[in-house]
Amino acid sequence: MKSSIDITQLSKEEKLQVMEAIWEDLAREEDSVPSPQWHAEVLQETEGRVKAGQEKILDWKEAKNDLRTRRE
Repeated sequence: MKSSIDITQLSKEEKLQVMEAIWEDLAREEDSVPSPQWHAEVLQETEGRVKAGQEKILDWKEAKNDLRTRRE
């Protein structure tokens, strides 16, 4: 059964609630959604760079600040 929602009429808070509900539903079924091979390859490359000291891990707050600084 398909249902249609006019998301343009939702507030930002309501849109975020819908997104969270969708994400939670997808997360419950994560095994049924296979990860593409390219994703595994990218993760392995990143892990290699971290182990080699070529890349550092940032928490989300640091990463957002870094990205905002790059845009300025």
